[in-house]
Amino acid sequence: MTSKEKILNAIRANNVVQDTTLPSYENFGITFENKFEKFSEMIESVGGKALLINKADLDKTIKELYPNENQISSNVDSCSLGNFDANNEDDPHNLKGVDLAIVKGNFAVAENGAIWMKNKDNRHRSLYFIAQNIVIVIEESNIINNMHEAYERINFDNKGYGVFISGPSKTADIEQSLVIGAHGPKSGYVIFTKS
Repeated sequence: MTSKEKILNAIRANNVVQDTTLPSYENFGITFENKFEKFSEMIESVGGKALLINKADLDKTIKELYPNENQISSNVDSCSLGNFDANNEDDPHNLKGVDLAIVKGNFAVAENGAIWMKNKDNRHRSLYFIAQNIVIVIEESNIINNMHEAYERINFDNKGYGVFISGPSKTADIEQSLVIGAHGPKSGYVIFTKS
């Protein structure tokens, strides 16, 4: 008998692994009494800001936040501030002049301040990252507790681009100092609307 065979036989003889019942993953993940409050806390920690408004006040609120933006791209039905249709551009490089992108989010995750973005009506995914400022609009009812709930909502069979975004762009790899707006939107708001 070779050394290898002796070792493998010894492992087999001393295998003490028993069949055990796996733990239940029902109700797994942290939940929050006030999901909007927790989301706001988390997104502020990464340089963003969350607001909760009536849907009818959307245009007014955005205009107050960004009174001087010239080129505005919007794909949100309840917003009439858009004056530049990014979907009409064949080359995404032409979006470099967008001052403000107002885009739809699918849902928001309270535990980490992330928003799932998979909008088939947005032709250029670069819009999320090339605009100077970004406003993501989501209905208040689409705030969920945690990433476990998030993955239950994501359909991996439906191929295409999707991304989690949390606040404006940021980096901390230079002297471990957080810099916001380093390589993408300089500011980011998430506006939750109440019907």
